[in-house]
Amino acid sequence: MNKKMIVYILGKMMGVEGLLLLIPALVSLIYHEKSVISFLIVAAILLVIYMVFGRKLPASKQIYGKEGFVIVGLAWILWSAFGALPFVISGSIPYYIDALFETISGFTTTGSTILADIEALPMGISFWRSFTHWIGGMGVLVFVMMITSLDDENAMPLMRAEVPGPEADKLVPKARHTARLLYGMYFVLTAAEVVFLLFGGMNLYDALLHAFSTAGTGGFSNRAASVSFYDSAYIDGVITVFMILFGINFNLYFFILLKDWKSILKNEELWAYLGIVGVSIAIITGNILKIYGTVAHAFRYASFQVGSIITTTGFATADYDQWPELSKSILLALMFVGACAGSTGGGIKVSRLLIIVKSIRREVRKMLHPNAVTIIKVNGKKIGQDTMKNVNLYLTCYIIIMIVSILLVSIDNFDFATTFSGVLTTMSNVGPGISKVGPVMNFHPFSAVSKLVFCFDMLIGRLEIFPYLLLLSPELWRRRF
Repeated sequence: MNKKMIVYILGKMMGVEGLLLLIPALVSLIYHEKSVISFLIVAAILLVIYMVFGRKLPASKQIYGKEGFVIVGLAWILWSAFGALPFVISGSIPYYIDALFETISGFTTTGSTILADIEALPMGISFWRSFTHWIGGMGVLVFVMMITSLDDENAMPLMRAEVPGPEADKLVPKARHTARLLYGMYFVLTAAEVVFLLFGGMNLYDALLHAFSTAGTGGFSNRAASVSFYDSAYIDGVITVFMILFGINFNLYFFILLKDWKSILKNEELWAYLGIVGVSIAIITGNILKIYGTVAHAFRYASFQVGSIITTTGFATADYDQWPELSKSILLALMFVGACAGSTGGGIKVSRLLIIVKSIRREVRKMLHPNAVTIIKVNGKKIGQDTMKNVNLYLTCYIIIMIVSILLVSIDNFDFATTFSGVLTTMSNVGPGISKVGPVMNFHPFSAVSKLVFCFDMLIGRLEIFPYLLLLSPELWRRRF
């Protein structure tokens, strides 16, 4: 294992985070807040770490898959550990574990919170809180690849370890150019949402924060009532559309640039995703019609919450914990499903569900026709045995970790709906659950141990388990590679 290269890349990443902290520091300065000091202190520490570890390129530069997983796993922990410090130093979140929970929730685009009085946060701190969503949405390593000179041979193992979904594809031959294309499209969509929100009457600060959270499918708001604070059908509609757009595989936006409409129209995952969204909205609209009186009102709230949950954004315009059980059950199922592979959304991904469904159908056919040769294809591409094995292994690990997490969190003795949905929503990077962690509640009442379990669940949910399974493997640290 190339440990010197691992330290070098991590050192470089600390420098990048130090520079990013200067942005909320500027916001604090504009609003004449004392919290500017907290950002500058942490930024200075990170830049010193960069000067010591991230400037001198090692003689041996080559890294492979195992180094990629280790770098990605450690990078997210270190970024979260240092990113939590401004909350503590400023006094906004006095206890470090609470601040770490909030920061991991930000970078992993989960959106779960321990804060009850969100509007009491200084403007700079609130900006940093939502900005972590935007950075983490496309991936912190992808962000670093876009702005640094990391060579292409080293970039692709990092991208494969971080980009969500069964497989990570290059859009162009060089991984660094792929990273720049991804962030280019990401930036354009974010800017477009800001403009639309400004037309809806939001001020620039609020529009930026809500666009950051929508783009990263995170859900942090600077309003205690979340998006319902604005009580605007226009703003609800804009955010609903953009949440669904950010839940689509970004490769498809690249196909739009190429005017390759055939590849878009043949994409099975896209149609499955839109189909799930459409059916869920229709059922919930009918189910909550008695609560809201008119089809238009029921559709408005149903479409927003379906878009928010399946994309794992976590914004709220209604307390869906008060909705009928059918609606709540559908939303819980959507937490598990998640968005498309290659999007900023969480969950197990629609592409994996497609592979699982087609695998079951193939086994049924083989029972009926033992001699038949059946091939599983998704989007016209043959799914190899390695991908099938990884999907089955991922799902198995996901369920096992969920069960263990539920058992650990249950020590706090909350009701099952709270415990189960708390684990599900953090593993799927959704944000709110139901019952005591519903859309108008928060995670503050949990013990420090449970919060650390949730932190672990958020990280493995965002990085899709395997980087942290590798980090927890004793063989990794004993063996000389």
